[in-house]
Amino acid sequence: MTPYIAIAFAVVLSACAQAPSDVSRSGIFDPYERQNRKVHRFNRNLDKALVKPASTVYGTILPTEIQDSVAHFSENLSLPGQVINNVLQGDVAGAGNNTARFLVNTVLGIGGMFDVASDFGMPIEKTGFGETLHVWGAKEGAYTELPFFGPSTQRDTAGIIVDIVLDPVALALPRPEKYITTGAYVAARFGQRHKYTATVDSILYESADSYAQART
Repeated sequence: MTPYIAIAFAVVLSACAQAPSDVSRSGIFDPYERQNRKVHRFNRNLDKALVKPASTVYGTILPTEIQDSVAHFSENLSLPGQVINNVLQGDVAGAGNNTARFLVNTVLGIGGMFDVASDFGMPIEKTGFGETLHVWGAKEGAYTELPFFGPSTQRDTAGIIVDIVLDPVALALPRPEKYITTGAYVAARFGQRHKYTATVDSILYESADSYAQART
């Protein structure tokens, strides 16, 4: 998928987002509940068979300090893309802060493995193309559960697609180095799954309706 196709697809998808004229009993606009529940079952089975066991091994074997470094490294790699979204949103201050944070953590934080910038008073200002679409006036649209990514909306689904396809770090790096961003992201997600295992398990395996609980 070329960058231009990705942007065009995202804009069309967000433009087609429906107004919440038919909300569920929970108050959430979910006209595609039947399809979403199928995806939820897939995600739940994937978590049970692969993600939870892998995250348990990851969180048990690796010291907390290394897990934190992986999470910082992944977050640092995401900053150039967030700076672009800051600019697209007209958020000059956010763009400046995230640019400075990226430079400080890349140089002084050894490629971003250590969060030196936060110690200097430069916390990350997280954003993405989904938020950019919001700033541009796109409606949130219907609730959507995505394979692998989980709960989302039509607007944020479009944002995820653009953020992945137009990730400036991945586009700038040659193969196989470009896959470092993906590997760091996956490893960081395993770390999060292990860190919040009690909460995730309570939603997926201990609630009467895990889909409704996750949606809420």
